[in-house]
Amino acid sequence: MTKADIISEIAEQTGIDKADVQSTVEAFFTVVKNNMADGENIYVRGFGSFVNKRRAKKIGRNISKNEPIVINEHYIPSFKPSKTFVEIIKSSEKVKLANKED
Repeated sequence: MTKADIISEIAEQTGIDKADVQSTVEAFFTVVKNNMADGENIYVRGFGSFVNKRRAKKIGRNISKNEPIVINEHYIPSFKPSKTFVEIIKSSEKVKLANKED
């Protein structure tokens, strides 16, 4: 499912104009990105958490030159679904069927 698909589905379910839904969805993504870039985590009850995970400083290896390189401490964005979200997915018949086909 793409962002355009999400916008279309929200517009159909709510009866709100697609342009309004698109601007709302874009604003949500902007708020999430800007706040996470400022070091804030975002918690949406019943959905999940957008958090910055710390990666410690470590020694890596440049495999083309076979020499060690230092990878400094850094943060990466991560999403952790809520227990409610996980239970909905675990109990979904469509997901179970899709996994059996693989």
